Amino acid sequence: MEGSIGVRFCYQKKRLRLSELKVFIYFDSEDRVIATMTTPKAIVGDFALMKVVGTSRVGAFLDWGLRKDLLVPFREQREEMVVGREYLVYVYVDKTTDRIVASTRLSRFLDKTPADYEPGQEVELIVARRTDLGYNVIVNNSHEAIIYRNEIFQPITIGQHLTGYVKTIREDGKIDCILQKNDGHEQIDRLAALILKKLEENGGALPVSDKSDPDEIYRLFGCSKKNYKKTVGGLFKQHKVIIGEKELKLKK
Repeated sequence: MEGSIGVRFCYQKKRLRLSELKVFIYFDSEDRVIATMTTPKAIVGDFALMKVVGTSRVGAFLDWGLRKDLLVPFREQREEMVVGREYLVYVYVDKTTDRIVASTRLSRFLDKTPADYEPGQEVELIVARRTDLGYNVIVNNSHEAIIYRNEIFQPITIGQHLTGYVKTIREDGKIDCILQKNDGHEQIDRLAALILKKLEENGGALPVSDKSDPDEIYRLFGCSKKNYKKTVGGLFKQHKVIIGEKELKLKK
């Protein structure tokens, strides 16, 4: 079977010694067993982002850092894979061939049992896929969750590893996550600093108001209209901004 293994070697040089090396075992294209000290980009049980370097009648091939590319069989492709594009895949051993392969059908390798996370619990996330609602993420390498678009305040990319927090577990067992601790005051302070910074960068004024479209507010500040209005209201009470009909200004 392919995979990582520790190998102990004996050799004679004045006296007998024992050395231990960790090598990766795999089959080459001619079914020969190869042992290498090169570390692949992922091993069995890992989710990893890899680039397609070729296709054939059996599937797509990924660059995973070894001389032999990693196969994604057609049956394991969520959509037809394209050379040059990167995909998040799961690496596993095909029980039929006893070979290491990969799959983009990630959900079938995730834990379907109800999660026992607590709201506010810190978790490790892998960004899996973009959707109309936001991004699907993998929680602690085992469960699927979603981060909603209007709760993302930083650039994220497919395959990225992030630290996040459990927001809630719904009645149907689905998990919602966020990237910031759910501390309302902390979020408002962070958004206020961002608004003031953007005002300063744009000469003290921005073409946005309470009546602006929510999508425009999200584009500028990465937040919901509700949070924008709450934050700007606070800045107004602190005499830091002037709220106009069609624009927001710094108060000099």
